Amino acid sequence: MEKVNKYRLPTNFSQNNILPIRVVSPAFGHLSEEASENYGSSQRLSYYFFLLVLEGSCRYRVDGEKITVGKNEMLFSLPNQFQDFPENAHGLDYYKLGFDDECLYRLPGKFPFLLNPLSQQKISFLPGAANRLRAIFQILTDLLRTTDGDPDLVLAYLNSLLTEINSAYFRSQKRPAGGEIDKFIEFKVFVESNFASQPAITTIAEKLALGDDSLYRIVKKHSGLSPKEFMTQRLMLEATRRIHYGQNISVKELAYELGFNDPGYFSRLFKKATGKTVAAFYQDLS
Repeated sequence: MEKVNKYRLPTNFSQNNILPIRVVSPAFGHLSEEASENYGSSQRLSYYFFLLVLEGSCRYRVDGEKITVGKNEMLFSLPNQFQDFPENAHGLDYYKLGFDDECLYRLPGKFPFLLNPLSQQKISFLPGAANRLRAIFQILTDLLRTTDGDPDLVLAYLNSLLTEINSAYFRSQKRPAGGEIDKFIEFKVFVESNFASQPAITTIAEKLALGDDSLYRIVKKHSGLSPKEFMTQRLMLEATRRIHYGQNISVKELAYELGFNDPGYFSRLFKKATGKTVAAFYQDLS
């Protein structure tokens, strides 16, 4: 189906003619050796990635952070994150899931955990929730065994799966009174959409109908950073992603792309955040 070309899921990954989605388990859904050769062990994701480990463990690296995923735990990574896939097995029993915004836009539910407001890449599940996830994954696997599986059914079970994950993500976090977590999510959305233009903190507060002090308190509470520090951290993360992903551009070009008028100031911030100069960062990757 030609429409698949517009999907953010890699070409030929989808297991459904209509929806860009793929499920993999130890006995299902693996790419052929020939197809696997087209994709390296490291990549900047263009889709949402989930790994649920039911038995055993494995290690991933997401945006440079090493993450061990064990029994009844899930790793999730978002579009534009840089991910190194492990060379070892994913555990004795697991499910992997990939889908892109085309699927997400068709779902009836809203899933704030996908903005990762608590900045955690891993979610732990109680045994009952893990069993429910296993059951949903088994149904999705059955629906995706043929490419003409009913897309409405696929979306229904994907919606149930994400609802379960969303609940577990916030399970240990008491929802703050007055919708503080909602404001923090709005802040993250605004930063994600506008970080390269480097808006003033006062401007962000006005957009969110908050005072500067309220914005500071909410962001500090949920991220441990001030709004300015949060913005700077996001800019430095984007810089490392672009370098890591192989964009061979000069420090000056990288600084201007990220909204810095002074490349020297950008270089100092980068070294402070990473402990390395941009040149050293490039060298380590070569």
